[in-house]
Amino acid sequence: MKTVLKKAEERMNKRVNHLNSEFAAIRAGRANPAVLDKVLVDYYGAPTPINQLAAVSVTEARTLLIQPWDMSVLTPIERAIQKSDVGINPQNDGKTLRMIFPPLTEERRKEIVKDIKELAEESKVGIRNVRRDTVDKFKAMKKSGEITEDDLKHAEKKTQELTDKFIREIDVLEEKKQKEIMSI
Repeated sequence: MKTVLKKAEERMNKRVNHLNSEFAAIRAGRANPAVLDKVLVDYYGAPTPINQLAAVSVTEARTLLIQPWDMSVLTPIERAIQKSDVGINPQNDGKTLRMIFPPLTEERRKEIVKDIKELAEESKVGIRNVRRDTVDKFKAMKKSGEITEDDLKHAEKKTQELTDKFIREIDVLEEKKQKEIMSI
């Protein structure tokens, strides 16, 4: 019974971690190296993340500086950023790339907040699906005689407590990201 609960907790935790990484990639008008996490550069035939090819740093509140360790990869990095959905054209000075993040308009902020709500809701649905699967496993265990009725009730209660904990965690992440977007 404990192993089933442990697996459920791991799956729920993965959902929250995934949401966290999704939120990190959302552009908030401030320079954030995480927006480049999903951008892959064709480096000698292998798709490679930018942070493995260059130093990415925040030089000012709205400026990212990308300094490739190998100058031959400067143009491919620039092309990969342009093709991505980051929405910012890097400025190439021959040695580095600068990405200047424009301030967000009120309308764009509201769109981003809507996207944040959708991502959070998808994660909550995922958590609830894990709860349903876990409760179904416990019911199957009860049916096969592995656990008693009391054990089933206890397991369902523990599963619900776990679900509530992770839903609250998602709510906190969502609220924090919304504040970040709206307070620029």
